[in-house]
Amino acid sequence: MQGGNHMLLEEPVRLASCLAPAKPKVFPSLTKIVGTLGPKSRSVEVIEECLTAGMSVARFDFSWKDAAYHQETLDNLRKAAQNVKKLCPIMLDTVGPEIQVDNSTGGSIELKGGNRVTITPDRSKAPSADILPIKFGDLAKVVKKGDTLFMGQYLFTGSESTSLWLEVIETSGEEVICLVKNTATLSGPIFTLHVSQVHISMPTLSEYDKQVISTWGLDNSVDIVSLSHTRSSEDVKELKAFLLSHDLQDTQIYAKIENSEGLEHFDEILKEADGIIISRGDLGIDLPPERVFMSQKTGIQKCNLAGKPVIITRVVDSMVDNLRPTRAEATDVANAVLDGTDGILLGAETLRGQYPVDALSTVGKICSEAETVYNQSLHFKKVVRHVGEPMAHEESVASSAVRSAMKVKAAAIVVFTFSGRAARLIAKYRPPMPVLAVVFPREGSDPSKWRSYGTTQARQCFSVRGVYPLMGSTDEAETGGLTKEEYGIKLALNYGRSVGIIKPYDRVIIFEKIGDSSVVKIIECDDSER
Repeated sequence: MQGGNHMLLEEPVRLASCLAPAKPKVFPSLTKIVGTLGPKSRSVEVIEECLTAGMSVARFDFSWKDAAYHQETLDNLRKAAQNVKKLCPIMLDTVGPEIQVDNSTGGSIELKGGNRVTITPDRSKAPSADILPIKFGDLAKVVKKGDTLFMGQYLFTGSESTSLWLEVIETSGEEVICLVKNTATLSGPIFTLHVSQVHISMPTLSEYDKQVISTWGLDNSVDIVSLSHTRSSEDVKELKAFLLSHDLQDTQIYAKIENSEGLEHFDEILKEADGIIISRGDLGIDLPPERVFMSQKTGIQKCNLAGKPVIITRVVDSMVDNLRPTRAEATDVANAVLDGTDGILLGAETLRGQYPVDALSTVGKICSEAETVYNQSLHFKKVVRHVGEPMAHEESVASSAVRSAMKVKAAAIVVFTFSGRAARLIAKYRPPMPVLAVVFPREGSDPSKWRSYGTTQARQCFSVRGVYPLMGSTDEAETGGLTKEEYGIKLALNYGRSVGIIKPYDRVIIFEKIGDSSVVKIIECDDSER
């Protein structure tokens, strides 16, 4: 029985499987998990556990703490990655046009529903239940009576007691007087203010963001910059030019869609960006609740058809304080996978949550289960229809490779690549098996750096659904005199066996470019191929 547009369930087999003992997990889910590193997840030991539990990308949120703090965390990440022998890309998350209340005293502020509070740009005043100073001087010019504002350290995590809901009563000069709609306690050094569906005249790429990227980002050759509050394609173009001017031309840009402006210009943003993050935190309060699901489903589908990675945020908020997600959250994660997301981003769950490793592991298990009923056939047909005819040669061969893998029930698809583009093209057609991307160094690459950390292109593959990069080599001492093809196949098969996805007599699809042509081969594994 086919249910909905994305599930393929066969009854009573699938229903019975709910009660069957869980199968041991021999390989991470195809869906990637981004973990935000912070106080509860920055030691070498915990990061090792996070990587082993399924963290594919490490996110560094610069809306709090300084570069020295994040550098110490990154150094620990590199040690942990070497210890567990895994690559891990670095995602730098910008601050953007975020209005903040600087609570320098750090004390908690309790506000009662029904009371009034004044928001002022006069930062000489101490924050209290009566007045809240912000780092923005034009708020009174852009809001009007009846507008909705939200405030909190972690906006609307699901607990009303930590987020404030305000309604504008009037403006007086530069000050905005609001009605407090709910009782809440604001705590922490910084509170974020979100104005629903109102354009804020602050640059998307702030001066602070530029300073961080040009120093910390450049020093660490960041793999991905997550551009917060992206509102138009011009925002992406501006960041792209800035990266190019600072010798970070290989760094990818993931546009973070978290307001109605970003949704309005989604198509043009998608064309310019390397990937999309549908940030349901602010987006979920900028839109009416009944419309949030549609932004997710349409956004994911557009990214899928374009063959660009898409990541969903805010899925298991309750795991900040609990070992298990709610039933609704578990279903939400699965539905995101069935919609076609490439990845799930964990924020507070791993940054300050009590159970960062459990959050990663639990989300991974849910993703793995959802992948077993993902309707790959329907997705494949949609992408082929979208690409149209006549198909470009590379699209034709990539789709043929996935179709062949499906028909012969291949255990994996092996792709040889320099840039990772071939692997992303295969992933566009959503194969149900892992894509092992053997990434070879370009001529002139530093062998020591390549072997230690890999290249930016190799690490970036970790953000794409189902793609797992392997570090290839052109050094004859390492290849043992084998041809590039022989060496690449041997490397991929040995890795596949080591993690339990390739067994004797399994079939594997090989996708490679030879000259100006791309070819697909089918090989059958046996015990002698070592």
